[in-house]
Amino acid sequence: MTRPRTVVIVGGGISGLATAFSLHEKASKAGLSIRCTILESDTSWGGKIVTHRIGEIVTEAGPDSFLSQKQAGLDLCMKLGLADQLINTNETGKKACVLYGGRLHDLPEGLLSFVPKQLGPFFRSGLLSWTGLARMGLEFAVPPGPSTGDESLAAFLCRRFGAQAYERVLEPLMAGIYAGNAEQMSLRATFPRFFELEQQHGSVVRGMMAAKKAASPVSTAQPRRTMFVSLKNGLGDLVTALTTRLTQQGVELRLGARVDALRVRSHELGRWIYDLILHDGSALSAEGLVLATPAYVSAELLRPLTPIAGGLLDMIPYASTATIAMAFPRTLTSAIEGFGFIVPRREQRHLIAATWTSLKWPHRAPTDQLLVRCYVGGVGREDILQLGDQMLTATVREELATVCGIRVEPSYTEVNRWWKAMPQYTLGHLDRLAQLDAAVSRYPGLVLAGAGYHGVGIPDCIRDGALAAERVVQDLIGGTSVARRSLASRAPG
Repeated sequence: MTRPRTVVIVGGGISGLATAFSLHEKASKAGLSIRCTILESDTSWGGKIVTHRIGEIVTEAGPDSFLSQKQAGLDLCMKLGLADQLINTNETGKKACVLYGGRLHDLPEGLLSFVPKQLGPFFRSGLLSWTGLARMGLEFAVPPGPSTGDESLAAFLCRRFGAQAYERVLEPLMAGIYAGNAEQMSLRATFPRFFELEQQHGSVVRGMMAAKKAASPVSTAQPRRTMFVSLKNGLGDLVTALTTRLTQQGVELRLGARVDALRVRSHELGRWIYDLILHDGSALSAEGLVLATPAYVSAELLRPLTPIAGGLLDMIPYASTATIAMAFPRTLTSAIEGFGFIVPRREQRHLIAATWTSLKWPHRAPTDQLLVRCYVGGVGREDILQLGDQMLTATVREELATVCGIRVEPSYTEVNRWWKAMPQYTLGHLDRLAQLDAAVSRYPGLVLAGAGYHGVGIPDCIRDGALAAERVVQDLIGGTSVARRSLASRAPG
């Protein structure tokens, strides 16, 4: 019987867990016996996916949903038997608002896809002046930018839609996903689809309309999904289902196992053994190694092997954020409708966004309570995170009172801080990934995965884990595959 090949995955967030799940699938198809171990320095699995359940209240400390348009998330839920737990956002006439000039304005439906479904609400929203609307409408006539080089997300959106549309609407929509500054963010790394549409169709809107027209009809056998989906009892169930399945498959899961150092030794020509030195003084060896850790953690582990890779990883900055969840008596003001609101940087508020969680999702709070989740921090806004929990909550409550009229005392409050949690894909990100791939290419079986490279969303991390698993399997059997594409080419899917 062929001896099992050893693989260690460092990092037990969604990327590391998804890598292990996919590794089992791909190794089985390749007829390869694998002995896999996941090491996680924390005391729990899932990374930023953390669900809290307090009586009938369900809060998400990190992400509260994922994009249904990116199939990897839905597919993993199906494989784990969670299909019946998937939920859509609640039906509501109003989806979201934008804070502008101290007032909330409706965000016209369809703006996320750049194809507004009705022009009337868009004109009546008051977000843009007639001049701003006219400039945005001229997007069809704006010539494409150069096909080479990088461009900031801010420069691209201003060039195509005008400064007013960018500042008041597009900046909080786009940059808010990364908690970043759009003037520093790489278009081709964060929203490559925009670049592709411009190059292929000469216009983002024209490209969106063409894609919509060409899209295959949704099968009636598949349930209809809203843009964002979650799980009935919280995303923590995804982590629980994953760890349960991995344990059943024989994967060894070790919490509180911090890796302090990485060493490499020759196994045979062109092959290596990776020795991991743990904080407790023990050691672990593997033929395949996946570092599913933040880039700055992977940098310290890789620096002794390849200083170039360590330096490149250090060039991926991270932003810190916090979420504040509060439950209030269900006395709604006229401003509390739809799913919540986003805040442009130009408003100079501490809030990045606020979600009316109990209005957006079913099964999140008792009917007599309003559950709110506020989002603060991010690039250029991190000073607020230095406040203690009480002052941080008071600051957020003051802004909610000013914007929405919520002045009652919350019956429940929780603060979740995420230090250096959100990677920033700054200008030149893809070039750095190409250099990083070249630097680690001399070490077959060693793969990097996670939110720091190809997408920060849950489906992005799941997809990246699958590609990392395929690459490890192919390295172990000595073959080549699509998975051996460079880090730079593995753009968000």
